[in-house]
Amino acid sequence: MTRMADDSTPTRPTSRSRTRTWAVVAAACTGQFLVILDVSVVNVALPSMRTDLGLSAPGLQWVVNAYSIAFAGFMLLGGRAADIYGRKLMFLTGLGLFTAASLAGGLAQEGWQLLAARAGQGLGAAVLSPATLTILTAAVPEGPARTRAIGTWMAVGAGGGAAGGLIGGVLTDSLSWRWVLLINVPIGALVIAGAAVWLAEGRAGDRRRVDLLGAVLVTAGLATTAYGIVQTEAEGWTAAATLLPLLGGLALLGLFVLVEARAAAPLMPLRVLRVRAVSSANVSMLLLGSATFGMWYFMTVYAQNVLGYTPLQAGVALLPTSVAVFAGSKAAPRIMARTGAKSLAVTGVLVAAAGFGWQSTMGVDGSYLTAVCLPGVLMMAGSGLASTPLATLATSGAAPGDAGLVSGLINTSRTMGGALGLAVLSTVAAARTAGSGDAAEITAGYALAFRTSSAVLLGGALMMLLWLPGSRAKSTGGRSGTRAGSGVKRAGDEPATALRSPDA
Repeated sequence: MTRMADDSTPTRPTSRSRTRTWAVVAAACTGQFLVILDVSVVNVALPSMRTDLGLSAPGLQWVVNAYSIAFAGFMLLGGRAADIYGRKLMFLTGLGLFTAASLAGGLAQEGWQLLAARAGQGLGAAVLSPATLTILTAAVPEGPARTRAIGTWMAVGAGGGAAGGLIGGVLTDSLSWRWVLLINVPIGALVIAGAAVWLAEGRAGDRRRVDLLGAVLVTAGLATTAYGIVQTEAEGWTAAATLLPLLGGLALLGLFVLVEARAAAPLMPLRVLRVRAVSSANVSMLLLGSATFGMWYFMTVYAQNVLGYTPLQAGVALLPTSVAVFAGSKAAPRIMARTGAKSLAVTGVLVAAAGFGWQSTMGVDGSYLTAVCLPGVLMMAGSGLASTPLATLATSGAAPGDAGLVSGLINTSRTMGGALGLAVLSTVAAARTAGSGDAAEITAGYALAFRTSSAVLLGGALMMLLWLPGSRAKSTGGRSGTRAGSGVKRAGDEPATALRSPDA
């Protein structure tokens, strides 16, 4: 019989328990770093992949898209699986699949093998990513400590996306494109070994069966919608190749909502979305991702095609931006303790909007300091400041039994927002350049994309002011998270039947 802890008498954490807790945090953050890194790390290696494997131009595009679509489409299912089957099991399963697919991709001899491996990486990432946040929130008690841990998780994830260009450039130039994927293998194996020792199994409820119909509908709906989104860059928004998957995906998602409203054990209880903290934070994260994700793409291309940087020089040039997003995410918990989550989220979005507005003044002969470095620092520092309170609001607003689901939902919102935003902003830029390869026209198109992002962020800040929970949603924590985080080595968590107050 499992012995339950006595909550009536607080105990001081021992040095061993603190070490174990932060070992868990380190494992979760490393898993998230790998997941986000592989969204962008292949970009600079694409030309080498095309030459080596004889990929066509559409095939080359799918090296990126296969990962993104599988990642976005299966993430919600991965989050619920962590709740039902266990966080540790899903963490190890997702990381194992991700590592094996990375090995297969690095050894690929044909184009189709590489594309299949990238899809396998995306599926592994969809299982792994929600489990990382769920493991972290279960290991650290709700309050300032958990907020700091979430800030670290957000910073490491953002750093993975930011470092992708630099790491990919270094590996491709010094070794080969294959090491862009193979580098995941030793890191993944090391984290799996550590996680097997340090992580404790935990799940938030009984081992009920997965809502299979709901899982199929939401996965197919998200994947089909994501496919339609990525088609816009090549086909435009009015082409049948774009409209059919977009409308079909939306129809599947609508059917998913109807099924979930009637299911006895739904994949995503609709009551989750009725919690103000969860719904408002997810919509805010979607808008933030849609406006900021494309920054890395546009800045990398601008640095190379307009300013004449090499891929490696472009990666080095964006290092201050990478540091800024990490610093913003790490500073957020301390600031949030004084200002509250809502105030910090709005402030961060406004800082990012100012950076995007500055970047929209870019020119063909812009200097590094004013055309790349300083506006990039503002954009990503603001993004880092806003992401941590939004993730904290979303995860603290749900019952323990829905922790994995909400973790998957916040990741899905960010990923789908980024995919949608990049597609829309690319279309905006392409409409301005009208197919011209002239540096001045490219710059003007990218400047318009940055102005559009700034406008989206300003609208998002207004929405957050009106919708996000107020001063009660601070990082001071509450009773409900203490038990879940009181110890790392737990057999499981108590099931929860109700969500917290909408303003929690």
